[in-house]
Amino acid sequence: MATRIASLICVATLLALTSLAQADEKTADKPEAKKEVKTVEVEIKGGLKLNVPETWKQSEPSSRLRLAQFAIPKVKGDSEDGELALFNFGAGGGAKANIDRWVGQFQAAEREVNVKEGALETGRYFFVEISGTYDKPIGPPIARQTKAAPGSRMLGVILGMEDKGIYFFKMTGPDKTVAAQAAALKKSFGADEKKEKEVALDELR
Repeated sequence: MATRIASLICVATLLALTSLAQADEKTADKPEAKKEVKTVEVEIKGGLKLNVPETWKQSEPSSRLRLAQFAIPKVKGDSEDGELALFNFGAGGGAKANIDRWVGQFQAAEREVNVKEGALETGRYFFVEISGTYDKPIGPPIARQTKAAPGSRMLGVILGMEDKGIYFFKMTGPDKTVAAQAAALKKSFGADEKKEKEVALDELR
């Protein structure tokens, strides 16, 4: 009798373990639900309104040349936060000249560049992604000193608004941290990724 009871217990245990394993497999196969990103509206000098994730922490601009700046929280695996700075001036020369300057801030070896053009009801924009080794500015801007930062990424935006002029967005930092914010950056000013078209650098003016 004892042997029979022990056998029944073993069978019951095996069935329970099998059920748990199957439940775990179903849970593993089930895609994770995307967490809704909460946003806040911020108004930039000049009247531009953005809807940015509440995790982007705005602070006082570190330079009088900046309209606004935000700290971008690092993702797991990266050692530091990213940064978004906004300006409303360019160095002149049109979209190509400004994008070329951004590209020139990355070392040529292993550098990757992608440029897209999109349109809004109030104007058009260029969205630029650059990855590789970034010559990161250090110290006061007047010193023009940089430090090589491998594994970096930049998201740049040139946004022309019919009634507000031209705004420049520059997000820089560790590759994964910045790449994770591409959709949020576009959403912040109302871009529609589905309507963008890729543009070659030599086609820009």
